[in-house]
Amino acid sequence: MDRAGADDRERLAALCQLYIYDLSDAFGIDLKDDGRYRTPSLEAYFVDPRCHAFIARVEGRLAGFALVQERSRLTGDESVRDIAEFFVLRRHRRRGVGEAMARWLFDRFQGRWEVRQRRENAAATSFWRRAIARHTGQPLDEELIDDERWRGPVQRLDSAALRSR
Repeated sequence: MDRAGADDRERLAALCQLYIYDLSDAFGIDLKDDGRYRTPSLEAYFVDPRCHAFIARVEGRLAGFALVQERSRLTGDESVRDIAEFFVLRRHRRRGVGEAMARWLFDRFQGRWEVRQRRENAAATSFWRRAIARHTGQPLDEELIDDERWRGPVQRLDSAALRSR
């Protein structure tokens, strides 16, 4: 994985279109009149030092992306990292690419993490449960939240504690 630079803005925006397309069925997302999906704003990932965008490649070809924020979406705690968005192209799924991306992020940013999935996205929940359990080798710390903050499972881990084992 590499940090997305200014020259990656269009590339990241194009990957976001594929990401939203993948989610469109589960979440009932329709195209806008211009034939594109409404995607999350990426501006903060190029100007805010607490927001990080990464692009993944396999054998030099685009394979996905990850957006990380240094702030809990649930509590606002700035010592907790949050996987804001995470996407692996279908061609690369079930081949270890997503788990390698997750491990790379957890190792790069040592400390506490929250990984959230919407309850409608069972495939993502299955992936994260498996990836985190394999990475930590410990019982999963998971909470099901259903309030104004979030609706779905949240896994927590401390990647700094893993390194000290």
